Amino acid sequence: MFSDSNGGTQTATVYYATGRQAREPETGGEVLIKGTPIDFDDVGKPVQAGPCRLFIGVRGDPFFADGEGAFHDFQFTDDDTFAGKNILSMALEVPNDMLGAGPQIAAWATTSVRRDGLLVQVDRLGNPSFNPFFVDELKKKFNAGRPADDLANFLKPWAKLPESRGYAPEEARDTVLSVLPDVLHYDRNQPAHYPDGRVLTDDVYDERMTFLTHGRVTSDGVDAHDDYLTEFPFLGRAHPEMSGEKTTRDAFLTPEKATPA
Repeated sequence: MFSDSNGGTQTATVYYATGRQAREPETGGEVLIKGTPIDFDDVGKPVQAGPCRLFIGVRGDPFFADGEGAFHDFQFTDDDTFAGKNILSMALEVPNDMLGAGPQIAAWATTSVRRDGLLVQVDRLGNPSFNPFFVDELKKKFNAGRPADDLANFLKPWAKLPESRGYAPEEARDTVLSVLPDVLHYDRNQPAHYPDGRVLTDDVYDERMTFLTHGRVTSDGVDAHDDYLTEFPFLGRAHPEMSGEKTTRDAFLTPEKATPA
């Protein structure tokens, strides 16, 4: 939960909720980390709270892809859209036993903002590089929803996209079922590589291009960045800000900024 911005500063509090509390829109449960400052200047350090570690601050964007090529009929130029860019990152490290008893979990993240006194969900994500290609006019409905309703709401309309890319109808349906419900599966007994979890060097964009084109396009020609760290929070240090780029001091989370396009 983020505080309101106050004189150029902002803090965050992390809660650990289970069972019914975890399904409620309002925050609840045990407070793990309270009021930690957000690092807008690339000088902050991770916060330790018992077995948990948290970092919220500016870092180099870890994602790598020719983002323009995918929207221009897959005509890639090997240009990394995200190279040299910064993001406001959130990294949380917890022990496995806080994730439940079984070795297999399904994870997704949501973003909510307070409007008229109520927390309203405005975004969600499970599988990487999925939302931008599939939601289209259903984007707002998808972002406000939950994975349990994905098959009923989105299986049929989203299967039309693979069909338009050369999949047979039944094959298109089975392909979409590999990413719906939209959750990131992780078996803690197995090495973490997408689609079993995800590490920063996983080329999820290539995998999604293969998925979208029925195997006709298998790579965008862009490789992983070389600035990842070997220790928490693993994201590379922030890059010098380029002219016109606002990724640090203008990065406060507000209801206006959290509204999806």
